[in-house]
Amino acid sequence: QVQLVESGGGLVQAGGSLRLSCAASGRTYSAYVMGWFRQAPGKEREFVAAIDRTGSVTYYTDSVKGRFTISRDNAKNTVYLQMNRLKPEDTAVYYCAADRRGVITTSGYDYWGQGTQVTVSS
Repeated sequence: QVQLVESGGGLVQAGGSLRLSCAASGRTYSAYVMGWFRQAPGKEREFVAAIDRTGSVTYYTDSVKGRFTISRDNAKNTVYLQMNRLKPEDTAVYYCAADRRGVITTSGYDYWGQGTQVTVSS
């Protein structure tokens, strides 16, 4: 079992930056693939980025490639999402998630945080 708590959301102007953090509880944090997802109003939740157990492999959805960076610090049980050059269409509730299967995936995660709101004004 792992519990996830996101932070770092807020209101930012288009072109600005935010860094989201996700703190995980549990001794086996480093065994999980970690991912970020987002859900905009009236839309389904979508995959944003994922990182493998060691932090050496990452994967992004096309719309955020070159703007967002996922990273993790296993000593701090924390995963980050650095978001640069934000656009109004990035506005959503952002969730972090943990997956036990050990391979990067875009769905089927086992554990979820409560989400943090990101709002990008034009």
